[in-house]
Amino acid sequence: MKFNFKHIVAGMLLLISSHFVNGQFLSASDTSENSVRRYKSIISSNKEIVEFIEYSLSQKGLPRHLRNLALIESGFDRKQISGAGAVGVWQFMTAHANQYGLSEQSRSDLYRSTKTAVISLGKLYKKYNNWVTVVAAYNCGEGNISRAMDAAGSSQYHIFSKYLPGETINHVKKYLNACYATGELQSVLNDYNNSRMNMIFENRTGQYTAPNLAETDINAGFDLSIIAEELDVDVDKILTWNPGIMDELKQSGESIFYLPVDLMPDFLLKKNKILSRSVRKK
Repeated sequence: MKFNFKHIVAGMLLLISSHFVNGQFLSASDTSENSVRRYKSIISSNKEIVEFIEYSLSQKGLPRHLRNLALIESGFDRKQISGAGAVGVWQFMTAHANQYGLSEQSRSDLYRSTKTAVISLGKLYKKYNNWVTVVAAYNCGEGNISRAMDAAGSSQYHIFSKYLPGETINHVKKYLNACYATGELQSVLNDYNNSRMNMIFENRTGQYTAPNLAETDINAGFDLSIIAEELDVDVDKILTWNPGIMDELKQSGESIFYLPVDLMPDFLLKKNKILSRSVRKK
């Protein structure tokens, strides 16, 4: 069997690029042994509660990693009461509980509060389509999420999160750390990235199907027409795969750049050449 060195190098570049770009948005902030041990210890010490929560989640088709929300909310302590007045394993505020018919007194009831949490989380996922934003919304409320999205002009968490309360940002970080400890972080990040790609390429009627794309980053020095010429594609296709990229490059000087997976290796190999040609043209 003969190996094409060019394709091997291109594949390695694509793999490295994809991991770098995906990783720059969200990741665990604490992967220390102490952190992992602490989260696992809490789960192990509350085995019966965890099993009930996981069963309740799976019954409604929700991922078991959502048990980590109760983990960071209360440590599975039914008697937990926050300074803001949130109660129980799922730390329901009165207004949130009442929204789903859960009485104030029942917030500390594991069975009723878990059933309510499952309904609430399912509803939030239908609205936001990724668990990262769901965790944020569960902490600070849908109103704060909406205002942050409006302020950022984006529905992507890694962009609008800077407009959220610091407590909520830290809450999401804790969730990602807990998911790292339980070996479920990649599942959460894959869900987020898939949702992000769908949001980018969904048209107004919701009928557009995105191609299988890879991503890297470019700066304002790149000329899209030269990219198109080097890859032998129409520049209109470049713009279709990268909606709003011209404005993004003008405003921030850099942007994520999307190409079909079969074109990305060629782009990465020609990236320096394309940039040199672009700079000379300008």
